Amino acid sequence: MENILDSDEDFEMHIIDCNSKDNTWDYLQSLTDKRIKSKTRFSLNMGPIYAVNSNLFKRKPDQYFFTVDSDVFITTKNWISRFMEVFEAFPEAGLLGVMRDKPYPRYMPPIIPKVKGNASYLELKNATIGVEMDFVPGHLQGLRPELIKEIGYWSEENGYGDAELSPRVHHYTKFKAGFLTTVEIAMTQYLGCDECQGKEFCTLSRSVSPCFSFSKQLNVNESFAAKYRWKYLETFKELAEGKRTVYCASVIDSESMKDRVYNQEWSSENFDHYMKNSN
Repeated sequence: MENILDSDEDFEMHIIDCNSKDNTWDYLQSLTDKRIKSKTRFSLNMGPIYAVNSNLFKRKPDQYFFTVDSDVFITTKNWISRFMEVFEAFPEAGLLGVMRDKPYPRYMPPIIPKVKGNASYLELKNATIGVEMDFVPGHLQGLRPELIKEIGYWSEENGYGDAELSPRVHHYTKFKAGFLTTVEIAMTQYLGCDECQGKEFCTLSRSVSPCFSFSKQLNVNESFAAKYRWKYLETFKELAEGKRTVYCASVIDSESMKDRVYNQEWSSENFDHYMKNSN
């Protein structure tokens, strides 16, 4: 968190704690940067899509939206400026992200290099629906406001996150998705207690339950994806058949629900999966 705030840039930060089991909330309460506009702690973890949509709902209509996962450490200072350089140079770039990094292997799906003056990005070539990793990973992403107006929210109905967002943008909007090459991240999955920025707040028994063990135990994204892949495929089938539009509504935003297709049964089942397994 502190490396994001170690920036000269102007932005609004909204922080969500999805019912953490350690002293994360105490650490978050200690942060006093004026750019932090809200801190929210959910009483139950309802999954990553509910969390990101909760913050997206707070966005002003003309604002770009950036989402940063909790296991991402951004090593490039003033990284938002790097995103904005590409957004401004390429009006067709609606969704930008970065490659995964350590400890995950770097993997790049088929891309098309785009260069304009000193600005460049790697445009997603295919975004093939149903093909593993043919999308822009969601650990650090930026979206332009014109795209958000067109697509609405991350899909709560299929709950597939980045895997559904990239192909939805690529195949059903005028915008493109792609990768920045000028922002570096680390995705360390274990950190010694002495290196932790929140160590002064921690009351866990370090020999029994370090915070990373909670994170691993309560992360059920893989089991969710395996169980509900059929919803993801059905969503794009309905899009192809014209039974729904590219815009996805959210239960958080009542206005978004008006006169739009929204499968309440699917989304409730998705939220329940996380509430039963991640709390």
